[in-house]
Amino acid sequence: MNILIGFKKFTTCRVTHSATLMASLGVMTLLSGCGIRSIPLSRNQVDAAQAEVVNQYKRRADLVPNLVNVVKGYADHEQETLTKVVEARAKATSIQVTIDDAESMKKYQEAQQGLSQALGKLLAVSENYPNLKANENFRDLQAQLEGTENRITVARSRTIESIQTFNNLITVFPTNLTNMVIFHHKPLSQYGEGLDVKQLEQAPDVKF
Repeated sequence: MNILIGFKKFTTCRVTHSATLMASLGVMTLLSGCGIRSIPLSRNQVDAAQAEVVNQYKRRADLVPNLVNVVKGYADHEQETLTKVVEARAKATSIQVTIDDAESMKKYQEAQQGLSQALGKLLAVSENYPNLKANENFRDLQAQLEGTENRITVARSRTIESIQTFNNLITVFPTNLTNMVIFHHKPLSQYGEGLDVKQLEQAPDVKF
């Protein structure tokens, strides 16, 4: 009799444990399908994409001093143009950018655009100096700048895609419910004065 009672208790315990396990697995599956994992992963992708944009802008800024020095050797009297490039680079590299800080993003985008415009004018000046255009160092720096601009365009496009994916996850049912309850993220496109998709689509205007 005691054996029978013990067996019933053991069976009941196993059933209860199995039911609990199944319920837990069900909850985990439900949560995984409602953004508990996808929202943080998507946000990480946005951060990584934006970091790559910043990295490529930094690479461009690193090329500027050498470019200025080469041009100065052939067109030293273009001092105003050279000074504007140096000042634009200093401004572009002085801003600490944070993706959730609308004001810093606005200043960062404006500074990068300012450097793009200054570089465009500097490279336009080179057209008046055949010896400068023929200089091997100048041609190499020009090629590196062009390659960097292309990588910036690609990085910006990836950032746009990652932002759109992230915004969809936090605003579209059912994952938006998880965001409202757990994460409380705001759509990044709401930072219209900072990290704005339309701003990102405007590639730097540097002509070669």
